[in-house]
Amino acid sequence: MDGIAIPQPIGRPRKRPNRLAGDKGYSYPTIRRWLWAHGIAPVIPRKSNQRPGPGTFDTQSYRRRSVIEQCVGWLKECRRIGTRFEKLAISFVAMFKLAMIQRYLRLLFSDRA
Repeated sequence: MDGIAIPQPIGRPRKRPNRLAGDKGYSYPTIRRWLWAHGIAPVIPRKSNQRPGPGTFDTQSYRRRSVIEQCVGWLKECRRIGTRFEKLAISFVAMFKLAMIQRYLRLLFSDRA
């Protein structure tokens, strides 16, 4: 969480997001307390064996999380990215950018899109 930098139109980048979405695997009281203590609203569904707590669950924000999940799923199909063939971080970022360019070009010149 400390490595996040959210660009702003004016001033320095923010270090904390407004909300953080996660699946039920992140539904722990310690994680929720840490998020609330840092001013971040958790968008995490509760497990079936947990009692309801303070705050409401924002289903619209949670649904937007699927875009990220689909992107990660697509990147795992790129064997070079999924298995991390590149050992240097700069090489890995370069291959990640090439994979995203390939994805955009495929969507741009696709008949289905």
